[in-house]
Amino acid sequence: MAAEAELDLVEISAATDPPVARIMDYGKFKYQENRKAREVRKKQTTGGLKEVKFRPNIDTHDYRFKMKHARGFLEERCKVKATVVFRGRQLVYQDQGRRLLDKLSEDLADLAQIEKEPVMEGKFLSMILAPVKEKKSKPQNAEE
Repeated sequence: MAAEAELDLVEISAATDPPVARIMDYGKFKYQENRKAREVRKKQTTGGLKEVKFRPNIDTHDYRFKMKHARGFLEERCKVKATVVFRGRQLVYQDQGRRLLDKLSEDLADLAQIEKEPVMEGKFLSMILAPVKEKKSKPQNAEE
C-alpha cells in the first residue's frame, strides 16, 4: 500500500505485539519535527547576565544614561549586575555607593527585583537585579 501511494512505511512502536507501523512521507515528517524544535528554541529566553558599572560620585546625566542601559537589558529579560567601582581613597565613600544602588533598585522597581543584595567584594560593591516574572492575565470573556 505504501509503495502504491509513493510513501514510506514507518515503524512507530516495535515493542507492541503486533508492531505498529504507519504510512507517511518520512522526509516531510522529519522536516516538521525540525520546525517544531526550532520554534521551541526560538521562544526560549536566554537570560544572560549584563553588567553596568558606576563610580560613587557619578553625575546625574551619567547615572540616567547607565540606568537606561540597565532598563533595556531588563526588558530583554537579562539579569543586570550593577557594580560601583571604588578607586584609592574612594573606599571611604561606601555609603554613597550603597545609596546609589538603592536608588537604582527603586528606579527599576517596575521591571526588576533584587536577586542579590549589595555586597562589598574587594573594591567593588555589587548587586544583581533580575527581571520581574510577568503575570499572565486572564482573557476577558464577552459574556461577563
